[in-house]
Amino acid sequence: MLNLNEFVLDDVKESNFLEESHRRCVAYGISEDQVISKKIIEGDELNQRLLKKKDLIIAAKPFIDKLYDFVKGSDFFTMLTDEEGCILMVTGDDLILEKARRYKMIPGAYMSEDCIGTNAMGTSIAENRPVQISGKEHFIKAYHMWTCSGAPIHDVEGNIIGSLDLTGNCDAVHSHTLGMVVSAVTAIESIMSLNKKNRLLKDSNVLIESLFNSIKEGIVHVDLNGDVLSSNDQACKMFGYQKGVFEALNIRSLVTDWEKVQHDILTMDDYQNEDVIIQARTNKLYFNLNAYKVNEGKEVHGIILMFNDIKKVRKLAHKIYGRKAVYTFDKIIGCTPKMLDLIAFGKKVADSRSTVLITGESGCGKEIFAQAIHNYSRRAKEAFVAINCGAIPRNLMESEFFGYDDGAFTGAKRGGQVGKFEVADGGTIFLDEIGEMPLEMQTKLLRSIEESTIVRVGGSREITVDVRIIAATNKNLKDEVRKGNFRQDLYYRLYVIPMEIMPLRERPEDIPLLVEYFMQKIAYRINKKPLLITEHEMDLLKGYSWPGNVRELENFIELAINKERLPVEFLKPENILEDFKDKNVEMVSLKFIEKEHIERVLHNQGHNISNTAKVLGIGRNTLYRKLNEYLIEYERV
Repeated sequence: MLNLNEFVLDDVKESNFLEESHRRCVAYGISEDQVISKKIIEGDELNQRLLKKKDLIIAAKPFIDKLYDFVKGSDFFTMLTDEEGCILMVTGDDLILEKARRYKMIPGAYMSEDCIGTNAMGTSIAENRPVQISGKEHFIKAYHMWTCSGAPIHDVEGNIIGSLDLTGNCDAVHSHTLGMVVSAVTAIESIMSLNKKNRLLKDSNVLIESLFNSIKEGIVHVDLNGDVLSSNDQACKMFGYQKGVFEALNIRSLVTDWEKVQHDILTMDDYQNEDVIIQARTNKLYFNLNAYKVNEGKEVHGIILMFNDIKKVRKLAHKIYGRKAVYTFDKIIGCTPKMLDLIAFGKKVADSRSTVLITGESGCGKEIFAQAIHNYSRRAKEAFVAINCGAIPRNLMESEFFGYDDGAFTGAKRGGQVGKFEVADGGTIFLDEIGEMPLEMQTKLLRSIEESTIVRVGGSREITVDVRIIAATNKNLKDEVRKGNFRQDLYYRLYVIPMEIMPLRERPEDIPLLVEYFMQKIAYRINKKPLLITEHEMDLLKGYSWPGNVRELENFIELAINKERLPVEFLKPENILEDFKDKNVEMVSLKFIEKEHIERVLHNQGHNISNTAKVLGIGRNTLYRKLNEYLIEYERV
C-alpha cells in the first residue's frame, strides 16, 4: 500500500522516469499529434469491464467524491482506471469535463502508455509509483494543457488493481494535488482490504461510520431474519425513526411484501431499481431499492438495502434520457409589436400551472417558446422533456409516455423502465405535434392530465406526477375535432393558455435581425466568413414568403455562407409576397440577373477566365470589364 510519508513529491518529477516513459512511447509507435486513445471500448464490453471492477468502483466512489469536493469549481476532474488503464469513472466540473470529452477521456478509453503516451494514469501504473505529469511532459501535444496527478491502487497482496488521477489546467495545479491523490488512494486501499474480509459494514470504527453516513442513499444492513443490524443516518431520516429505535426493528414491518422482496434478492443475480412500498413511521411511501447479498464464501449472511427517493431516481433518469432547455426569452429574436407582445405574455404565464397550447406553422419556433417558458418559470432547474408525438410508433407510445413494469411485454427491460412523464416530474413536458397523437392515446393522456397520475404499462399502481404540460401543433385542432381526429375534451384541456406564433412572412421587419444572427452564428460554427448583404438583397429576403419559416431562413443563410454568395436562384418566384412583387421586379433587373449569372458560371469554371468567357459567349476583355463593373472578386488562374 502507498504511504504519503514514503516518497517525496519533488522526487516524483525527476527527469529519469519521464525520459524512460517517452522512450517507451516511441517504441509503442505513439505520435505526438495523436489526440485520442488508440483503444476505446463501449457497449457490452465496457459493461463487463465495469461489472468486473465493481468492488473497486464502489470502494473508490466516496473518496473520489470527497476529493472532488476539495477542488470543486476549480476546473478539475478525477478519473479512476483499472490495472490496464481503462477509465472506469470520470467526475468533475462541467466545463473541463466537456473539454475532456472532446479528447475522448471517457469511461472505456485506455490511458495506458501504449495507447495514449505519457500521462499520470498510464505512467503511474508503468512505474508503480505516484507521478505528476505537467504540460509538455505529456508525450502527446493534445495533453500539454493539463497537469495530471496520478497514483496506482494496490490490493492487499501489493498487486496493481487500478489508478486514481486528478487532472486540471496547467496553471491551476499545485504539487500538493498529488498528495491529495495519494491520501485518497491510501483510503481506498484500506477500504478494499476491509471489503475482502467482509468487515466493511460490521466494523464500527470512525472511518466506516463516516463513509456510511456520507452516502446520500438510505442504507440498511439486515440479516436473513430481517432484523436491522445497522443503518446510516439517511435511512433513519427517510423512515422517520431515531437510530436506536430503527435498528431495533425488523424490516418486515417496514417493507411491504418483504418475503417476496427477500426471495427475489436471494434468487436474482441483480436486484436493481425496484420500486417498493414502505410503511414509514408517519405515512406510506414509495422508495426505489437496490439490494446486494453479503457473502462469506458461498454462504449468504445478510443483505444490504439501498433506498433512494423516487424523485431522485427520476432526476437521474432525466440526466440520461432528458433534454435540456437551452432557450430563454432573451434569445428569441424579433422586434415586431406582435412578437414582443407574445414574449411578454409568455413571461406572464410562465409560472402558471395551466396547460399551454402553442400553435403555428412548421419552423416558426414553437419549441423555442416552450423552452423559454420553462426557463422563465420556477421549474427552470427541473426537467424539460420534449416528445414528438408524430415520431413515436403507435404501439410504443404508451410505454414511452408512462413507462412499463417488469415483464410488461416480450423484450421488456428487466426491472421496467420509467416513462417520460416520470422523468419530467417536477418540471415541464413538451408535447410537440400533439395533433398526430392517436385517439386511444388521447384518452389516456386526458386521464393523466385530469388526475395528475400515470400507470405504467403492465402495472396497476397509480404514480403521482407533477408536470407542467406545454403542447404544440401546426394543425388546426378545431378542424381536427370536427373531423373526429381529436377529442374535444382533450382539446379544451390543452386550450387553456393559447399562444399563436405568427409565420415569418407576417413579420418581415424581423428578417434583418434574424439574418444577422444566423450569419454570425453559422459562419462561426462552420469556420467561414459572414457575407455582406446589400440593401437590395435584404429587400429580396424580406419580400419572400419563407414557407418553411425561420428554419428555412436559417438553412438558406447556411447555404449562402457555403456558396459565398446569396443563392437567389433558390427563392421561388411564386413565393414572393404580393406587397413586394413590384419592388422585386424593379430590383431583379437585367444587370442583377447578369451579375448573378456571371458569378455562377465563374464559380462553376473554377475561376478560369477563358473558360468562363467561352461559356458566356463573350470576349475575355468584356468579361474583365463586367467583373470590375459588378465588383465581382475572382482569382487569376
